[in-house]
Amino acid sequence: MYRFLLTPRWWGINVFVLLAIPFCVFMGSWQLGRFEDRVDDHRDAEARAASDKREAARPLDELLPVTKATSGKQTTATGRYDTQLLVPGRKLDGRDGSYVLTLLRTGSGRALPVVRGWLPGSPDPAEVPAAPTGEVTVTGALQASETPGSNGVSARGGLPAGRTAAISGASLVNLVPYDVYDAWVTLNRGDSGMKAVPASAPGGTGLDLKAFQNLGYTAEWFAFVGFVVFMWFRLLRRELEFARDAELGLLPREDREEREEREDREEHGDRDGARERERPSPSGV
Repeated sequence: MYRFLLTPRWWGINVFVLLAIPFCVFMGSWQLGRFEDRVDDHRDAEARAASDKREAARPLDELLPVTKATSGKQTTATGRYDTQLLVPGRKLDGRDGSYVLTLLRTGSGRALPVVRGWLPGSPDPAEVPAAPTGEVTVTGALQASETPGSNGVSARGGLPAGRTAAISGASLVNLVPYDVYDAWVTLNRGDSGMKAVPASAPGGTGLDLKAFQNLGYTAEWFAFVGFVVFMWFRLLRRELEFARDAELGLLPREDREEREEREDREEHGDRDGARERERPSPSGV
């Protein structure tokens, strides 16, 4: 009854199953490992953010350029506030609002974008609390420039005057007549009664959409394992039922003869083909 397992067709099926199962297990384990790495990076980033708040602030130039190691570090800079902009579409504590971004012109000739705080709703730029005048020293968490279109940062253009979609040196340099640092700082305490904006984790260290994609791919690969095993047993059961019905004579004569011919071809096809190739041609060529 089980002799069909020795046919070329079932040899092919069995080889495919034996190769597919370990491959799917390997890919599922790899995707799971990627997810676990992202979880570990997220935990490390949270622990580092907590320790960064306790560290003494360092001069801005010592921490540039911004990397995963320096992002979130406490920094200090001195200068005079200049242009002020709103960054709409930013959430804080589950509420929609805007960041208040003011450019601090430093002695280096470049301006440092400083997020002084957050305001709910869609405030009018003219009604936003004005920045302090004169020379000021700011202290806050260093952040990397945002990339429009990623991590929830809007990429839309055509905003009204006094607004920008992203906190990016490449974007801000088009709005002001002086150079801008490729970084920004969020104050530890909101200025003029505004809510302080917490520092965000460096890119690639949070539980973002990519992390949960890895988890979803893990489930898919292990689901493929179950599907392959299920289909193999289903084909085996179907073949056994067919063979049992054939032995009991429950199959129509045509189906029985067709099955016997097919099994005979599968078992003896190679041998007959070899004999046919060895037979000399009538022409003697």
